[in-house]
Amino acid sequence: MKIHNKPKKRFGQNFLQDENILNKIVREINPQPEDLIIEIGPGYGSLTQKLISSTENLIAIEIDNELAVSLKEKFPYLELLNEDFLETDFSKLQKDGKKLRVVGNIPYNITSPILFKLIQNNKLMKDAVFMVQLEVAKRMTADRGTKDYGILAVVLKYFSETKLCFKISPNVFHPKPKVFSALVHINFKEIIYPEEEQKLFIQIVKATFGNRRKILKNSLSNSIFHEIDFSNSGIDLSLRAENLSVDDFVILTRHAIKFSSGITRK
Repeated sequence: MKIHNKPKKRFGQNFLQDENILNKIVREINPQPEDLIIEIGPGYGSLTQKLISSTENLIAIEIDNELAVSLKEKFPYLELLNEDFLETDFSKLQKDGKKLRVVGNIPYNITSPILFKLIQNNKLMKDAVFMVQLEVAKRMTADRGTKDYGILAVVLKYFSETKLCFKISPNVFHPKPKVFSALVHINFKEIIYPEEEQKLFIQIVKATFGNRRKILKNSLSNSIFHEIDFSNSGIDLSLRAENLSVDDFVILTRHAIKFSSGITRK
């Protein structure tokens, strides 16, 4: 059945049409019959078609009403949620206590909100395999001291093991985007730290990178942590955020916890 829906700019829709790339993505996902897979924005159903034959538990989330109707016609037995992924309640998707595997060609304009939603629900997550803009993929997987090392890289290193799998040309999409894409695979870790510490870690990272060119002393004093004296934290405050490892940010976080009472949390 041919689907005639035109890609909608407001949803950031660029549909993958290359069979070879689709097969490479499926090989990276490596779906198993017992997996619980959530597909974000299935679009025309190209990836859905390959996944639905590999797992008994596939849930597709499509915000576009017209595409949702077409997908339901094409895959009558597909569990389909016609809603915004960013509004989805993950706890209601769990079955038999299985962790979620999230996949999809995600809209470039909401990549960060999607990633942070998964991070906030990391206890429910097994992994995620996403197609994203190449520049974002580089920022997700960057190492300390490089120009791409920032909030995304640090937070993802804390919560997961993330790898850039391969680049994808604009030519395999409709409509053709102006940039290269890449497939990334995020394997979530078992985080043993308290939830409050996890949230504070993210706030510390955002505060230090919020003034990227400033040294830590200045960026922290201009943030919500301005009341905290970090001078005896064990971290050299003359460094910039890009010089710190994930462990260094953990040290700053734990130092802040000791003095965090009375600080307004955002």
